Amino acid sequence: MYTPHTDSDIEAMLAVVGAKSLDELVKVPAEVALRAKLELPAALSETEIARKFAALAARNTAPELASFLGAGAYRHYVPPVIGALSMRGEFLTSYTPYQAEVSQGYLQAIYEWQTYVCLLTGLDVANASVYDGATALAEAAIMAVNATGRRALLVSKAVHPNYRAVLATYAEGIELEIEELEYAPSGATDFRGIAERLAENRYAAVVVQSPNFFGAVDGIPPEYAQAIQASGTLAIGVVAEALSLAVLAPPASWGCDICVGEAQSFGVAQAYGGPHVGFIACTKEHMRRIPGRLVGRTVDNVGRPAFVLTLQAREQHIRREKATSNICTNQAHCALTATIYLAALGASGLRDCALENLAKIRETQRAVAAVPGVGVRFDGPVFNEFVLRVPGRAADVLEALRERRVLGGLDLGRFYPELGDSMLIAATEMTTQAEIEALAAGLRAVVPALGGAGLAAAR
Repeated sequence: MYTPHTDSDIEAMLAVVGAKSLDELVKVPAEVALRAKLELPAALSETEIARKFAALAARNTAPELASFLGAGAYRHYVPPVIGALSMRGEFLTSYTPYQAEVSQGYLQAIYEWQTYVCLLTGLDVANASVYDGATALAEAAIMAVNATGRRALLVSKAVHPNYRAVLATYAEGIELEIEELEYAPSGATDFRGIAERLAENRYAAVVVQSPNFFGAVDGIPPEYAQAIQASGTLAIGVVAEALSLAVLAPPASWGCDICVGEAQSFGVAQAYGGPHVGFIACTKEHMRRIPGRLVGRTVDNVGRPAFVLTLQAREQHIRREKATSNICTNQAHCALTATIYLAALGASGLRDCALENLAKIRETQRAVAAVPGVGVRFDGPVFNEFVLRVPGRAADVLEALRERRVLGGLDLGRFYPELGDSMLIAATEMTTQAEIEALAAGLRAVVPALGGAGLAAAR
């Protein structure tokens, strides 16, 4: 550990506060104080530490495997320009990016981020970002409760399970009831019977994800969107795979009042689960309910363009009881990375990338669907992911594939007991033909052995 204080510095500081030693200054209670020295390894030199961490990194073999994992965190190509710009010292060492007098560059970056989110979602207003897609959904639920005064939500069962888990945690604290909408044979949300439920006038919002957790293109059909609007219920759209916004209809087009999601796909590293960056966008009607911060553009006293915090709805800025959220912040640097990515690709580049994703998932789907004994679970259109049904337990198939150096996807039985024989497979523009062939070959080798003891031999 590096410390700039010399022994004489420490003695001088202790003298000022009237303590004889650092131990006396800390005053650890005897019942919790350590009675023996910690058995720590000897200190290493910088070169030795570098070698140690290189050896640890070498134990990670995941990059060497053919991976079809997705489920909310996606492998996309990140052009070198993204890191070259986002890691500049001006961004990494800047003062907190909300003080207009010293952070004009960062405020402009956040303003550009908000603009991109509005363009992609079709909605009027977006905030400076939030922690991730899951907490964005929970914050949107609070917005809906504040807007309607109602204490129940209708949530599609096809919304990401982790998002629903975070939502349930928030809901418990604010006494919000959550009810589920089932999924249809297409993999999309089943809205049958929703009119009768909406007639009860007790739902703050209907929550739908597109593409949903199964990769199915989802949304709210026009006839149901009208019924939702007529009941005074808000529509919340969730987007876990932000790249889909380049080719699918924007959430505003299917009646969303609020759209939330995760923008990891926009140049932000998977990083084994984070940090990522969530977004919230809404119509003008709900602008003052949006949590966190909102950057606006104005002019200074001599007419030059200037960026400021137009709304600051956190407890730091206004009275705690009037705050729209007491927990959200913004992911300034991750949002900056996503903004640079969007600027670098542009509208046409982003669309090209999304179309390449569509091509790869279709190619993967065709290749594995041709394997005897398996089949595509849902029959609707998909983006980035699809569900494959296998004989027996998907967990067994995935384990056998892993031993063949293929990460075949996600065992859906972890979240949906009724789908224990199904696996979620993802493909992006990073998926190669060789990886697709390895997955199909692995399934051809593994599936025939699932009838019994032959599974061990297939491994």
